[in-house]
This record gives sequence, structure tokens and C-alpha cells, in this order.
Amino acid sequence: MPEANEEELPTLPLLEKPRADQVIFIETAAQLREAISTLSKLEGPIAVDAERASGFKYSNRAYLVQLFRRGGPIYLIDPIAVREQDEGAFAELSALLDTTEWVLHAATQDIPCLADLGLRPQKIFDTELGARLANLDRVGLGSACEELLGIRLAKEHSAVDWSTRPLRQDWLNYAALDVDVLIDLRDEVEKRLIEQDKWQWAFQEFENLKKFAPKPHNPEKWRGMTGLSPVRDQQVLAVAKSLWEAREELAIKLDVSPGRLVPDASLVEAATAKHSNRAALAANRKFAGRASRSYIDTWWKAIEKGQSARELPDLRAAHAGIPNHRSWPQKFPDADARLKNVRAAVVSRAEELAIPVENLISPDTVRQLCWQPKGLDMVSVKQQLREIGARDWQIELVAEACVEALNLPVDQKS
Repeated sequence: MPEANEEELPTLPLLEKPRADQVIFIETAAQLREAISTLSKLEGPIAVDAERASGFKYSNRAYLVQLFRRGGPIYLIDPIAVREQDEGAFAELSALLDTTEWVLHAATQDIPCLADLGLRPQKIFDTELGARLANLDRVGLGSACEELLGIRLAKEHSAVDWSTRPLRQDWLNYAALDVDVLIDLRDEVEKRLIEQDKWQWAFQEFENLKKFAPKPHNPEKWRGMTGLSPVRDQQVLAVAKSLWEAREELAIKLDVSPGRLVPDASLVEAATAKHSNRAALAANRKFAGRASRSYIDTWWKAIEKGQSARELPDLRAAHAGIPNHRSWPQKFPDADARLKNVRAAVVSRAEELAIPVENLISPDTVRQLCWQPKGLDMVSVKQQLREIGARDWQIELVAEACVEALNLPVDQKS
């Protein structure tokens, strides 16, 4: 029970509908060109967002693109429909977007699918990243709007299948809200960054975002299947790998999220059960999933391929680059001691600067620095941080602390 003198927090107003005068749904190239014409006559940054069908589709393509510039309508673009009519319309949109700042929230989520449409930012303001640097406690779009704009967003459709057609009106309303607030949020985040003397840090981070690209394909990704880690039989691993690859091929062909065809647990069950024939696989009730029986021949061929494989996977994945840091305490105690010292120094520095430690310097950068330092003086440490990919502002803020920590005796903690 709250104490009698405890003040109740005020309830923030709920933003359920976009504040823009118009929300226009675009599904033809002619409509997109009209939107481009209108946007080009307005000034200021353009709020950009995209909706994918993550968890439903295999591809990471955008099924809706939202644009908003102050003084104009909110545009909701169906990129699939427009591109089927005229690929060139998005080239014209790209030319317009090249002339101004994009405002996105969590830009790395949307940059890849927008790039597939030929849209690549030349100038970015990421409100989520900016909110992190400004040390907001919570940086999700809804939470940031509550703290900085004093409004709550209606966010009940965040996990829907955006590939559905026709799109429901309440879904479109939800999508419009995402860009409706972005420019106002951008201005408030910028104010915080300037007040905290962090604007130059943010600027360098936003510039770095322009180079963002998804991680390259990991050929060992199949090892991440749920339930596979205890397996110590190489032939079983070969079967599991073959099943995983067959599911990937089918998922790509059907453009369906792999787990929606057959879940990991079913693939691992099929691999470990060591079925002797197709009928035995079909009779296994633990082998489930909506594609488990309709594509039974696919799965059985994959099992036969794995069972006959002669080049067997290693029990453990070969690590590219430095060893996993979890093995350092036992196998590389000196590197582990350096890592503990530098981590402690970086955490302390982050607290001084009121910034999340992972934004001050990434954990992977710290591990690479500590693995085999090329030198322990300031010049060497700065050079190595730069080679790893740290930005200038990060290097200037952490280099001294890193040098001091690296020069501690390996059995002494900072």
C-alpha cells in the first residue's frame, strides 16, 4: 500500500491517432511521385520508419515504409506494390532523401531493409542511440516519448505480420504514430545532448551509422539450434546440420520464418532419434511443425545425407579471431586479468561521464584490445582502438584509463 503522503504520478495523455492533418496510404508509383513532390516543397528532416514481417517471413524486406516531414501528411508506402509497377519511383525517392537528414529510432533495425529499396541515408539522427548517449533510463520509442514529450503511444500492434494484405486500418494507425512523434523526439534528444555537452559524441556515432551493414553469414549458425549443445556424436551433428540446411532452403523458397516450418526442437529430435526409414520419422510425434509431414521427403533426404556424410563436423565450432572470452580464466589467465582490469576502468569512466558503458566502448572492442595488446603506451593503445573501429570521441575518453589498466600487474585488479 502507498503511504498516505505519497503523491500519485500523473497519467500521461495517450496518443492514439496521428496528429498530422492527413495520413496517405500509397500503393502506386504515381502516388509515390506525388508524395515526393509534396515532400520536396517542405523543409527540415524527414522521419523514416519501416515495418518488416520478422518472425513470419524469412526475408528481412520492408512491407511498409513510413515518411513524415513537418507541415505535410504522413505517408505510408506499400513498397511491394509500388516496385511491382515501377522500380524507378524509389530511385526518385532516394534522390530526395539524399538531400536531408533522416530521423530514425534504432536505425540499425531499418537500414538493411531500406537499403534493399535503394534508400541509403546520407545524414542520420537516431533518436534511440541519442537517448542512450543522453543517459535516459529507458530508450524504447514509447518510453522516450513519455520522458521527453510527456505522451504515451498506443503500441498494441508491434508484432503483427506486416506482409498481410490488405493492411488493417488500426495497424496503419499504429505505423503512422511511429513517425508522427519522431521529429519532436529528435529535437528533445538533441537538446539533452547539447545540455550535457555530448553532441559531438552523438554526431560521430550518427556518421558511423551510415556505414552499418548486417553481420556476414555465419556458416556455423546451425549449431545454435535449441537443444543441440549437449550432442557429442559427430554423425548426429552431421544429420542436424543437414536438416538445418534443408529447412533454410525451404524457408527461403517459401519466404517463411524457419521456425514456423519446423521448430529447432523437432530438427534435433529427428537427428538424435536415428530413424532407420522415412516411415519411422513420420511416426515420431515429437517431430512436429506445420511442414513436418507435408515436406516429409525433404526431411528424410536431409537425414540420409547426414547419415552418409564422411566429412563430419567438429564437436565444437572453430572460432574465428580471438578465443571466446569465457575460456580465458582457465586457458589465458594473463589476457583474462587484463580484461578484468580494463573492464573495471571503463565501467568507472562510463559512470563519470553518465553514459552506458556499452556506448562508451563496445565489449568486443575491449576484448580485442586486451587479448594481445600491440603496445601498452598511449600511442599504441590509441592506434589499436582506432584499428578495431572505435570512434575518435571514444578513444579520447577511454584511452588513458585503458593504458593505466593494461599496465597494472596481471594479478592486480584496478
